[in-house]
Amino acid sequence: MLSKAHDYLKHVRGSSAFVATNSLNQGRQVSSVWPLLLTEGFEILFAHRSFKWANLAARNAGVTVSVIGYGVPNDSKRYLYSEGVKQKAVYISPYLTSGHTKFVKSSSKPISEVNAMNFGSMPNDGGGLLLTYEEVFSAIHDYGVSEHFIFRVMGSKEFIRGHQRYCLWISDDEAEMACNNTFIKERVEHVHKARVNSNRATTKKLANIAYRFGEVRQQGNEKVIIIPKVSSESREYLPVGYVQPNTIVTDLAFTVLDAPLWNFALIASRIHLVWVATVCGKLKTDFRYSNTLGWNTFPISKLTGKNKEDLTRCVEDILLAREAHFPATIADLYVPENMPDDLRRAHERNDEVLERIYIGRRFKNDTERLEKLFDLYTKMTSENKKLSKPKKKVAQK
Repeated sequence: MLSKAHDYLKHVRGSSAFVATNSLNQGRQVSSVWPLLLTEGFEILFAHRSFKWANLAARNAGVTVSVIGYGVPNDSKRYLYSEGVKQKAVYISPYLTSGHTKFVKSSSKPISEVNAMNFGSMPNDGGGLLLTYEEVFSAIHDYGVSEHFIFRVMGSKEFIRGHQRYCLWISDDEAEMACNNTFIKERVEHVHKARVNSNRATTKKLANIAYRFGEVRQQGNEKVIIIPKVSSESREYLPVGYVQPNTIVTDLAFTVLDAPLWNFALIASRIHLVWVATVCGKLKTDFRYSNTLGWNTFPISKLTGKNKEDLTRCVEDILLAREAHFPATIADLYVPENMPDDLRRAHERNDEVLERIYIGRRFKNDTERLEKLFDLYTKMTSENKKLSKPKKKVAQK
């Protein structure tokens, strides 16, 4: 629609306005669509940031939209609207923030000084390596399987809803010994058959190591920060957890392995949720996390040793507050209207400590958070580019 408007308005040098799904201003499509539209003098003239819009469909389906005025400006007035507030802007970026900003693109490594985040391990097992509690009980008591080979396993659903699942976790040097057990042998044969019959050549090759996950990204003895790939937009904070050794995280979540706790504080913050919602986009209405687009691009002010200590204490308070409400799950604890007071206070303290690092006070709203983040992102990526630029060789006489 905007492309057609651009083609038409080139001839009449006018303007137009649209109600569009907010995906137009979020995620990877921003850097692929808007550079083509903001040419030949075209700009975003005004915008109303994302809001829920109910329609007249039979089930009164709601959709999140934004309103965008677009075209060739005839004056210098630019306005952003959000939650009843009108904000004057010199320029409106495609992310619907005030001011010019660089397009956020995936990065293979963090632009800030944080630990690396990776995918979890992919079973690719046809169900052979994954176990229910009942199967674990039978394996141990009926077949004599050593608990040494049984680990807790977590993906997004297991972490958020507290579902218990387990897996066989066998190292290369223990595979022969493990497969002497009847239970394990039968499960490994199931995996072998599933992989051999796969249509994918890479999966077929994995049949030779049917005793282990298709993609292994953990040893199993690490302390792991877990971040679900997809989570509900209704929560005020992204779900993030800290799991002890002997827990394997699947490819339905991301991991930060053996990281200082202050990394957790960043992920659990309001400012990080706002960044992820904007640059990663959503799956339907749910948050869709990305390590290369959400974590690696997240701009963080330089942290001192004292900053890290303060943030670590904030995480400890969050974890203690969660533990105080055991066996409540993440799904139980983070329903906004039912969030326990002590847990909310712990998160608000974490937000306050982190936001004071950015600007010396709490941010007034999400708009201010985004504007600070984009400003810092632009500065950091420009500086990194200068540092990585090769020096010109001086010809010797």
